[in-house]
Amino acid sequence: MAKNPVKYSVVDAFTDSAFKGNPAAVLLLEEEKDEQWLQSVAAEFNIPDTCYLTRLTSSGSSIPRFHLRWFTPVAEVKLCGHATLAASHALFTSGEVDSNIIEFATLSGILTAKKVVERSGTETHKGFFIELNFPTDPLTESVSAEDSILISKALGGAIVVNTRITSLDKIIVVVPSAEDVAELQPDFGALQKCPGMGIVVTGIAPSESGFDFHSRFFCPKFGVNEDPVCGSAHCALAPYWSKELGKCDFVAYQASPRGGVLNIHLDEQNQRVLLQGKAFTVMEGTLLA
Repeated sequence: MAKNPVKYSVVDAFTDSAFKGNPAAVLLLEEEKDEQWLQSVAAEFNIPDTCYLTRLTSSGSSIPRFHLRWFTPVAEVKLCGHATLAASHALFTSGEVDSNIIEFATLSGILTAKKVVERSGTETHKGFFIELNFPTDPLTESVSAEDSILISKALGGAIVVNTRITSLDKIIVVVPSAEDVAELQPDFGALQKCPGMGIVVTGIAPSESGFDFHSRFFCPKFGVNEDPVCGSAHCALAPYWSKELGKCDFVAYQASPRGGVLNIHLDEQNQRVLLQGKAFTVMEGTLLA
């Protein structure tokens, strides 16, 4: 057995029930570990993201702050929404923090998570949402016609309305409808040959659905063929749909087999995206290696 076993939890994010949403492993470390160990543990969990927290010494603020890193089974990433939600949920529910706000020092700057009590009319429920304050991922140039054809073929011949590249090197692919999003049959081998670190496909939702738009996210280059619910993708989708729909508040559905719901507010003035969702702890244990 290892001298200092590490406790972990597996949390399903952007859902209020087990085995839906997007799973993330959360580990609270007493000290920083080397890169090889972090990546090996992420590969061992073999779920979309494993995140590592280390508590930072207080700088006089009453808000607790943690160093946060995210790893897929094959690489570290600069931004991950669902694992940040999972980490926040683990901290809020374990008693590790005595605050409704947490700050995270990350590769994408300081991010905050806020505990929001669930209300229905005048009634307050025991459950809570978590609101993440993330930077937008602006859309930059359009994808070339040649690459658009390559992406369409990799997505099983999908009708592509628009393709744009984001600052975090995601490719946003717009298709005619939410039904087209759900019916995609991607070729993951072909997607690995497409530009960008991953492909986000989105389409407008039916008016009667209660959602504004649907999406799916494919990221085989980072060891995740389909990310069940991707918070960071919505940092690009929010600005796109804000211009298309003329508003800043959305309810989005990620139409993966597991599915997930995100409440979103775009702060245009500060170029921030507020992502709100629930989470559910499905597993707890101890890492012995």
